[in-house]
Amino acid sequence: MKTAITLEANPREAKTKLAVLRASGTMPAVYYGRKQASTPISVSAAAFLKVLKKAGESSVVTLKTKTGDLDSLVYAVDRDPLSNLPRHADFYVFEKGQKIKVKIPLEFEGVAPAVKELGGVLVKVLREVEVLAAPKDLPHGLRVDIGKLVNFQSQVLVKDIALPEGVALVEKAEEVVASVYEPKEEVVPEAPVDLSTIEVEKKGKEVKEGETVVPPQSGASAQDKASAKDAVKPAAKAPAQK
Repeated sequence: MKTAITLEANPREAKTKLAVLRASGTMPAVYYGRKQASTPISVSAAAFLKVLKKAGESSVVTLKTKTGDLDSLVYAVDRDPLSNLPRHADFYVFEKGQKIKVKIPLEFEGVAPAVKELGGVLVKVLREVEVLAAPKDLPHGLRVDIGKLVNFQSQVLVKDIALPEGVALVEKAEEVVASVYEPKEEVVPEAPVDLSTIEVEKKGKEVKEGETVVPPQSGASAQDKASAKDAVKPAAKAPAQK
């Protein structure tokens, strides 16, 4: 049996300055419902923080008011952007016997063989699912066994989640809850080499215009080499005619 979660709630005048209220350790809040008018209240900031950690947004919180007890759910929480601490809360008051739709957080447990043995990456597609139930039957969380993910084709679907008695799913049964991604090595294509941009280094002595190159012959004598050397000299210019 679930332990009852209670919270003292005091009436609050709408004209009360919220900064002064918060400075005294009190947090402004409001409750409302289908047949309940919106009513401003104030609660202990420290007490609400403990209730929020215990109840979340899916467990019944009984508001202790001057006019009687009200069963409610934490419907919305406004947090300070710097400290991230709650600074305002909405409570939804429901009627007895009324079934409500609530998003329940998922709690992933177990070890996925496709991750441990195949090196895959766990992908959590859904973090919460919407259910329909009487407030007293609402679970604080729903467990998801990822041990069923044995390969890269395996998936955990919404219909695979075990539900407590009195709780029905609102989400589509075939919706994917979790899977495993197969990491693949990215292949970077090599850029084609443009041969026209490659400059070939020239070897040997540069031949000037008007010179004749005689290739050296193997076994040539010194006299032949000298003759070959003379052959590459520029031709003498003919004397100008007068």
